[in-house]
Amino acid sequence: MLYGAIEGGGTKFVCSLGHSAHQVLASTVLPTTSATATLAACVEFFAQAEQQFGRIDAFGFGCFGPIDLRSQLPGFGQMLATPKPGWSRVDLLSPLRSRFAVPIALDTDVGAASLAEWHLGAGRGLGSLAYVTVGTGIGGGVAPADPTTRRLMHAEMGHIIVRRDARDEGFAGVCPFHGDCLEGLASGPAIQARWHCPLEALPADHEAWSIVGGYLGQLAAAIALMISVERVLFGGGVMANGRLLPHIRAAAADSLKGYLEPLSHPGALDDYIRAPELGTGAGIAGAFLLAEQALHG
Repeated sequence: MLYGAIEGGGTKFVCSLGHSAHQVLASTVLPTTSATATLAACVEFFAQAEQQFGRIDAFGFGCFGPIDLRSQLPGFGQMLATPKPGWSRVDLLSPLRSRFAVPIALDTDVGAASLAEWHLGAGRGLGSLAYVTVGTGIGGGVAPADPTTRRLMHAEMGHIIVRRDARDEGFAGVCPFHGDCLEGLASGPAIQARWHCPLEALPADHEAWSIVGGYLGQLAAAIALMISVERVLFGGGVMANGRLLPHIRAAAADSLKGYLEPLSHPGALDDYIRAPELGTGAGIAGAFLLAEQALHG
């Protein structure tokens, strides 16, 4: 079988064609510009790849959100109100459908990444995991998803309200909807707005590390309390060097205060809060898995 896989992010779209995530025949990286131009470029890549490699059997598409994923309703596949200018109310699927008459599975980018890590990465052998990406935005997904349970929409973990760090009271936050929600305080743009450089450019003893890690640790504790998955992974550009993980674990421990017994013994949070094994490849690997699901169920 030949699958088309798309990982749609706030700064770039990755398009790949192959038999699986391990057998990729062609791939390209496209800048995320206007919705019309970006989606048209994706279609053009796959149209040319199909001429070279043969008919595509199905697509998997993991995209930044929020997205209407209620497949039983007419709005399925539509981008909802998003901080990304020009993308709100865009129909993500119609450009692909107009060119390719094949099944398409759609999920959020973090939903696709969580699926890949659960099957192929840091979640192998576990019953469940959550994947959080920290980059241009902050989002979270959980695997396995339950397709039999209807929900209002997918999780929007990046927009929860967190307890403000006393050292950070003067920063209003960058989220256009909430100001100082988690994404407004701890995303890449929030770090840039506050300290005028990426987090990795700051020295290891800079307060930014514990401030940002403190906010993300509150999210990890909330996930453990509310969803009770067996592992939480933190990926994305802000997490690239792994130096935030100790701060996240410390903040999660401070939030939980020993309440959850499985996480209360020494070293438990080191195993519970981890980096993804698939790194930056989790999203596109998940898109291939989505394509397989689209074709085979």
